[in-house]
Amino acid sequence: MTQSDDQDGSFEAKFAPDEEMMFRILARRNMLLGEWAARLMGLSEAEAEAYSKDLVRADFEGGGGKDVVLKLLGDLTGAGVDIDEVRIRDAIKNKMVEARRQLIG
Repeated sequence: MTQSDDQDGSFEAKFAPDEEMMFRILARRNMLLGEWAARLMGLSEAEAEAYSKDLVRADFEGGGGKDVVLKLLGDLTGAGVDIDEVRIRDAIKNKMVEARRQLIG
């Protein structure tokens, strides 16, 4: 192993916990967003839990944040909720802060 190989491994090892924490924060944010959206759509507790999990999967299977916005916009407007992309993006920002506080603080 060369010194460069060792440095590359150290670099990756240093940032692995950060990536794992970001994954956890995003998953928590999406759970919170799902709960928020479920309340707006008037879903039952069981439906809200399933919807939140579906939103988490959609984010990690899809293209990230933009897919979350589009899914929420489509689902909410489809359920008759008067909402726009700006309000959804505000909710995403707020839930990100809340998720960070829950997991880090």
